[in-house]
Amino acid sequence: MRLIPLPTNSVRPGRPLPFALRDAAGHLLLARGQTVGSQAQLEAMVARGLWVDEQESEAYRKEFAQAMDAMVRQDQLLGNIAKAKPDIKVSAEGAKAETVAGWPDLQMRAHTLLRDPKPEDFLPRLEKLREDMLWHLKNDADGSLLQLIHQASLDIRHYSASHAMLVMVACHMAYQQLPWALDWQRPLELAALTMNIATTGLQDLLAEQIDPVTAEQRSKINDHAQASMDLLQTLGVHEPLWLDAVFFHHAHVPGPLAKRPPGQQLARLIQRADVFGSRLSPRRNRRALAASAAAQAAYLDENKQADEAGAALIKALGIYPPGCLVRLANGEVAVVLKRGRAANAPLVASVVSKSGTPLGEPAVRDTRLQTQAVTGSVAPHELRLRLNMERLLKLS
Repeated sequence: MRLIPLPTNSVRPGRPLPFALRDAAGHLLLARGQTVGSQAQLEAMVARGLWVDEQESEAYRKEFAQAMDAMVRQDQLLGNIAKAKPDIKVSAEGAKAETVAGWPDLQMRAHTLLRDPKPEDFLPRLEKLREDMLWHLKNDADGSLLQLIHQASLDIRHYSASHAMLVMVACHMAYQQLPWALDWQRPLELAALTMNIATTGLQDLLAEQIDPVTAEQRSKINDHAQASMDLLQTLGVHEPLWLDAVFFHHAHVPGPLAKRPPGQQLARLIQRADVFGSRLSPRRNRRALAASAAAQAAYLDENKQADEAGAALIKALGIYPPGCLVRLANGEVAVVLKRGRAANAPLVASVVSKSGTPLGEPAVRDTRLQTQAVTGSVAPHELRLRLNMERLLKLS
């Protein structure tokens, strides 16, 4: 990939980006199609240096030229031609198909990378993993959550990688609810993916283990934040925000975010997302909790008060995030497909009738109606039915 400086006047606040924005090392800052929130944010980013892939820039230039040529041939007014911009679109059907095929592959890539990291290629492989995850999230955030949360609630294989991916996705969404700098997003997401890198194998083992944790295992658990930071440094990570977020991600210190140093602010969000994800996931000797219980655990701090980072997390994901199970007022059990405008009114598809028998086909329900409203969460082990994920994604 060859980088060139950001083309002048090619980015406007509030409009979809025509190409991905990167730093001087090629690290992804914002993906194509995302937006810069304000002119002040854009100017701050430009001052630090913004770069783009030359091939993406050339594709944008061609789109721009085609748009102007079409307007000239249509005898458009000169003022309208001067305002011409390529239309940045993503095919919904193409994105959906990619999402179905993509997340299992990403999980396997994450497992392989985190289980046996090699200094010679760790950083580029991790950056590519993050970049691909962001692509899927941009195209279908709810479909991504649907798959990740459903998978986390059922399957304990490759637990550490699956958990890291879910925490990264949760942090990515919650970050957008907080007044944080744009250049905090990348270290936040990379720290979420690598917070437990020193104990990837141990986490996978513990997920399958029936016996109590041994003294040796407990010692490694207690020291894993330091060990993960040390390992990351040997793998070539020298970014303070990233390293601090990993080192402090298991600190249990309640209180406002703004009073903490930047790395510890990121660590607090990771810690709350870690709590949320772990409650949704089963172990061989422990059942997964219902979504409402996991949300409450993340929302309340160590003093049982509302936690600022936890609140951002729940605001982003909803009380009933996609992939979780709920019971409706009509007695049916449903799978959440999409977050709704109201936290308690998501789009759902019923899969079990009020009599307890599986429905032949998932049926979309309107939870804004009193008769179909969500009355509570259902724990994963209560559903004795294998869901067809491809069919559910088409409904969403």
